[in-house]
Amino acid sequence: MLGRLNIRRDSGMALEYVEAMWRMLQQKRPDNYVVATGEEHSLQQFVAETFRQLGLDWRKHVVSDRKLFRPSDIDRSCGNASKARRKLGFKAKIGFQKIISALIQRD
Repeated sequence: MLGRLNIRRDSGMALEYVEAMWRMLQQKRPDNYVVATGEEHSLQQFVAETFRQLGLDWRKHVVSDRKLFRPSDIDRSCGNASKARRKLGFKAKIGFQKIISALIQRD
């Protein structure tokens, strides 16, 4: 059971984000950066892709329950990492499908 399936998030790999943090620490002066993929996907897309990689139809296993909706939940969250790309040379390389594949393999 899940809450809202239409929420959209920018999800990346911690490994890449740690690399971005390391690059920040190499700078002569501290600054603020947004570290993100710049790509957003809905929870439904995440669930559908996960189940697809497992050879299952997500609609047979997942139910959206209004009791699990969060009143304060935001609809969309997507980062703009252009400054990190410009100043640090950071760009997320691991895509949506590979992130899910890595999560599946780890479990």
